Amino acid sequence: MEHCVTSTVRFIADSSWRRPANGNVVLAGSPLKLFSLSQAGQAIAECIERAQTLPVGHEVLTERLLDAGAIHPVPSTVDSARFVLNTVTAVIPACIRTAQEAESLQSLVTSCSALHGVVVVDDCSPHALPNLGAARVIRLEKNSGPAAARNAGLAVVDTQFIAYIDVDVAISSDTISTLLPYFADDKVALVAPRVKSPTTATVLGEYEAVASVLDMGETEARVRAGTRVSYVPSAMWLCRTASLRSISGFSDSLRSGEDVDVVWRLNDAGWRCRYQPQAECSHLPRTTLQQFARQRMSYGESAAPLAKRHTGKLAPAKFNVWQASTWLLVLLGMPFIALGVAIVASVSTAKKLRRFPQLRDESFRIALHGTVQSAQTAASAINRVWWPIAFALALFSQRLRVLFVAAALAPAVYEWWTKRPHLDVVRFVLIKMLDNTAYGAGVWKGVIASRNVAPLIPTVKKSVTNEE
Repeated sequence: MEHCVTSTVRFIADSSWRRPANGNVVLAGSPLKLFSLSQAGQAIAECIERAQTLPVGHEVLTERLLDAGAIHPVPSTVDSARFVLNTVTAVIPACIRTAQEAESLQSLVTSCSALHGVVVVDDCSPHALPNLGAARVIRLEKNSGPAAARNAGLAVVDTQFIAYIDVDVAISSDTISTLLPYFADDKVALVAPRVKSPTTATVLGEYEAVASVLDMGETEARVRAGTRVSYVPSAMWLCRTASLRSISGFSDSLRSGEDVDVVWRLNDAGWRCRYQPQAECSHLPRTTLQQFARQRMSYGESAAPLAKRHTGKLAPAKFNVWQASTWLLVLLGMPFIALGVAIVASVSTAKKLRRFPQLRDESFRIALHGTVQSAQTAASAINRVWWPIAFALALFSQRLRVLFVAAALAPAVYEWWTKRPHLDVVRFVLIKMLDNTAYGAGVWKGVIASRNVAPLIPTVKKSVTNEE
């Protein structure tokens, strides 16, 4: 068998990676895919599992695995030395309204002093900007939103990379240094760090510290619609300048959701976007419930405009036909028939994988995991998007009332239990319900305004797994 010592490229397997004993198939990625491996492919898979350098000729297989989110790159010391901070310009969109925001901007500009330069785009701020030293300031004549401000910065940048950073973000040069080596892959357009909220002595601060919508979690990912990490917030992005210009930057007409739109258009254009939580920055949470609810509602309002631009990608839930049938039967009050359908789904999965006897044990795990995941998906859709419909139905059915209350409470209590915030379960659950309800209200507001119901309609596919 070929040794893993003939190149300098290394990858690690995604947490979804499963390779049975004889090693000629791999189940991995998001969504889950089945890969058949040749003998040479098995040698490559072993190197990936050991995080060792790969044999020559690995590119065909590793490109497929990278695109599927089945593996992730490990930057080399050569790559770390090759990419330097002087190739990065920070672009900070700023609409300064208070003295505190002015201080935050001044501090952020100072923290970017090791970069090639800083461009502050003043989006018609009602408050005076502080002294920003050598930073270049571009003032827009009217408040045009973050997309237009970022485009104004993009137009004047002459470095290879752009670091987009929001005013309410705290960052160090180490964050950017950690992200830069991932651009060794010429297809990578965007790398985003983990965005965490600092713990504060307020109820909202305690909630955001563990449940912020900007925090994409602790697991790295290929970012793409329909995957475990379908977007990354633009609170902090490191981007390849040429890639953004190749898609004409941000869509000025979007006041929210502009970051989701860019990520998906980059993917559609053949670029890769990555989430690398090894790098971190912090983002100040909203300080009042009103600000919190308004923020979540604005996120929901972006769903309808995005659905017009990206057909089929804004569905509130995605099921295969077995999962959809199972939960529809539960809603109709036929749990035993639903259980039968779930069992048949397991048999169907095993039948699909019959060409691979070594996956016989995995088939049940896949079906069970899919059923559990679909339950979480259904509960999330009910709590976030379908809650007005659920509320109306619950008025006429005690059984549905119990079911919908369980769908609202169980996931929130489980999240509280697993994340263990410095916040009691009652307040955590109440804020989670406000979080979901405000987002859903925004979705419905956008749907009514645009007369586009796509963000309310689930999608149903046939397959349990994809095969390559």
